[in-house]
Amino acid sequence: MNLDFPQNIFLEDEAVLLRPLLESDFENLLEISTNEPETWEYSLVGADGKENLIHYIQIALKAKEIKTEFPFIVFDKKSGKYAGSTRFYDINVGFKSLQLGYTWYGKNFRGTGLNKRCKFLLLQFAFETLGMERVEFRADNNNQRSIAAMKSIGCTVEGVLRSHMPTRDSELRRDSIVLSILKSEWFDNVKNNLSSKI
Repeated sequence: MNLDFPQNIFLEDEAVLLRPLLESDFENLLEISTNEPETWEYSLVGADGKENLIHYIQIALKAKEIKTEFPFIVFDKKSGKYAGSTRFYDINVGFKSLQLGYTWYGKNFRGTGLNKRCKFLLLQFAFETLGMERVEFRADNNNQRSIAAMKSIGCTVEGVLRSHMPTRDSELRRDSIVLSILKSEWFDNVKNNLSSKI
């Protein structure tokens, strides 16, 4: 396997397109950023409001430059609108592992099946194109909606990291739940189970 992580990844099916996030995508995400600040309730780095969104995108693109992250913008083909963002991060090509997260969608796209479609495309690419052995997911242990979504796509809970990281309220720290899917699990059952839900 090539030890360089690809710099251009486009993933799509009939309903969704994931393409590399660009600095100019600030315009495409501004409506959600401005009108739905609750989207980032559990995020360490929020994208609520114009300045925060610009900062959020800049951080993501700097991490892409050093090949530790690969951020996407999500386009919903059915509505013809941009739905949110997600990314690969903590990419370790040598260990054949990465994390999948920083996922958020506008409220009109939640519960529509869009997330499952995105996760299927991302997991398929990670395991079948990149040859990853492990894809990890993390979330604030209080974020029940996110945890339920991860379990629904086939993730296995590994445990909770206590007092793992600060929250946006710097006086508080969060417990982080860790979940994962292994390459063998993807091919044994997760792929087919997730495909059947789409």
